[in-house]
Amino acid sequence: MEGQPISSEKSISCNQLTKIYSGKKKNKALDSLTFSVPATGIFVLIGRNGSGKTTLVRILSTELAPTFGRATIDGMDVMRDAVNLRDRIAIVPQEARAVPWMTPEQTILSYLLWRGFDYREAKQRALDTLEKVGLGKQADSLNRMLSGGMKRKVLVATVLASEAEIIFLDEPTTGLDPISRREFWELLKEIGKERFTFLTTHYLEEAEELADRIGILDRGKMIGVGTLDELRRSVSYNYSMKIPSASATSIPQVRSGEIIKSKDSYRILTSEEEAFNISRELSRQGTKFTITPISLDDIFFYLVNREGGIKTIGNERELEATPEE
Repeated sequence: MEGQPISSEKSISCNQLTKIYSGKKKNKALDSLTFSVPATGIFVLIGRNGSGKTTLVRILSTELAPTFGRATIDGMDVMRDAVNLRDRIAIVPQEARAVPWMTPEQTILSYLLWRGFDYREAKQRALDTLEKVGLGKQADSLNRMLSGGMKRKVLVATVLASEAEIIFLDEPTTGLDPISRREFWELLKEIGKERFTFLTTHYLEEAEELADRIGILDRGKMIGVGTLDELRRSVSYNYSMKIPSASATSIPQVRSGEIIKSKDSYRILTSEEEAFNISRELSRQGTKFTITPISLDDIFFYLVNREGGIKTIGNERELEATPEE
């Protein structure tokens, strides 16, 4: 689903963006990546480990130079205009951690001073932002005493306090428990209303919950980009059937659809009529199965399959591993 960049100042655009890491074996992390998205709301980039998500974020945030190609933010080149862009963007890298012996207030204050704010304004911004994200009472607590979710909020509050127009968050909820992750989503939704947020994740549920637009990155290529409804329309089938491998004595013949095998189940993407026929046969066999309208999880599998990221064995397709980023 790659295409030529649109001509718009309020967008993030990449044209033939390529990044090759040298070493014993050269690794092409980004492969002629070409896409454009409006710089509004929340854009969520999904993909397997090693798909190139972190590499793309590092290039867009001016931390890493591409090997070939071009990327722009609001019409500004990330290489030529890097100094000016850094005043407008802020990033929480995947590996970022709150300094254990500092407090949330000290963490934000030091960051704002580094960005050029004077002490009085930086202190007030730090306190106001901590209140905004629900950490006002923890402003003077040591970071090491906070929960995992609170520590992540401190990091997000740090970039939020800068009032950067564009925020990059690289897998900000990784490692959080389900309850903390959902609480964190509410904060991200509020941020997305105020400024453009570019977020990466490998949680498909998170992308469905947060995204105004979604990009699907696989093997360094953008294989799908758009709203969830637009991505749904890119798939030829409306229903998904899942059959646990343990209970799959035999898979009925599928006249119209895709059969994808993962580690623990078979997934059949098909039409409503065919799903009805298959379900009757599975019920006759006594095989357990579920049937649902197509989800982002199904779309991801389908598009990766279409682009050759899944190995075909007969009429079954199995996910191949990808190298680490």
